[in-house]
Amino acid sequence: MELYVPILVLAVLAAGFAIFSLTIAPFTGPKRWNRAKLDAYECGIEPTPQPVGGGRFPLKYMITAMLFIVFDIEIIFLYPWAVAFDALGVFGLIEMLLFIVTVLVAYAYVWRRKGLDWD
Repeated sequence: MELYVPILVLAVLAAGFAIFSLTIAPFTGPKRWNRAKLDAYECGIEPTPQPVGGGRFPLKYMITAMLFIVFDIEIIFLYPWAVAFDALGVFGLIEMLLFIVTVLVAYAYVWRRKGLDWD
């Protein structure tokens, strides 16, 4: 149990810092509101008017986020495999090749469906 004490201390410190930051921010920040601060920021260009309910959000952003998560998870699985490669042997190699083929099939599907184009 003593091995987990540093992790618990770090978690408590992180949670305490987050709670403190969220609690103190409204009291310490400047409160000079104007029209420019209340407008949506669109990469330095003039924002386009939005309907009252917010309007429809482009689905392209959500698809890109899901693709990022898929390929990010691939890297998360590849790193420990690379560290323990010697201990896994041929079985580990075959399993990782199957995993990579599965992800490449998903990548080819997205590429073929033009999910990576920004048109």
